[in-house]
Amino acid sequence: MRLISWNVNGIRACVKKGFLDYFKEVDADIFCIQESKLQEGQIELELEGYNQYWNYAIKKGYSGTAVFTKETPISVTYGLDIEHHDTEGRVITAEYEKFYLVNVYTPNSQPELARLEYRMQWEDDFREYLLRLDEKKPVILCGDLNVAHTEIDLKNPKTNRKNAGFTDEERGKFTELLESDFIDSFRYLHPEVEGAYTWWSYRFNARANNAGWRIDYFVVSKKLKDNIKGAEIHPEVMGSDHCPVVLEIEI
Repeated sequence: MRLISWNVNGIRACVKKGFLDYFKEVDADIFCIQESKLQEGQIELELEGYNQYWNYAIKKGYSGTAVFTKETPISVTYGLDIEHHDTEGRVITAEYEKFYLVNVYTPNSQPELARLEYRMQWEDDFREYLLRLDEKKPVILCGDLNVAHTEIDLKNPKTNRKNAGFTDEERGKFTELLESDFIDSFRYLHPEVEGAYTWWSYRFNARANNAGWRIDYFVVSKKLKDNIKGAEIHPEVMGSDHCPVVLEIEI
């Protein structure tokens, strides 16, 4: 199976910048997006052969996720079933015969870490949610997790140490997730690769200089580690300040 995850930073804008060409070219079995930034009825995507599942934020033009899948899932759920987490359209879970697919857009801790306390609560609740699923079937988690886990995962770790996305607290929660029997698929296959980033600021020619962060992931249940066949990043694909990430897995 080939799975793709991409924070499109506004699907309507991304469609104008070649999204559909890339979508058709990669021919993924499951294609997940984050930060769709729209409400129901604001776009009609013709994706022949795919089922479409959308989760919208209540706030207009904000957040949002979607899953496009060739195989019809057994069931699809939205959110964590926790009211104060489920107003921003951040989670879609699709159940298949042999695994759960969870697409997530993790809350950003915001400038001056204004939302860090909420982020910590989210991390604990989300990890518990994943563990409950993992008791039933293996989990494939994908999305923008809004954290660079280690210093190799961003260009300038020293100057970003206390900034959103690279705080000790956020990195620690990611470590807790991995220690709960999950694997960062890219680092599993490419433990020492440097300069592998998935997001670049629009400022300071960051993308041209590859001054980026790796904050988009495929994280899978450890019981699937031998099934991982490939994990890629596609920085050449434009249309967003993020680029797509890819998981090839045998299930």
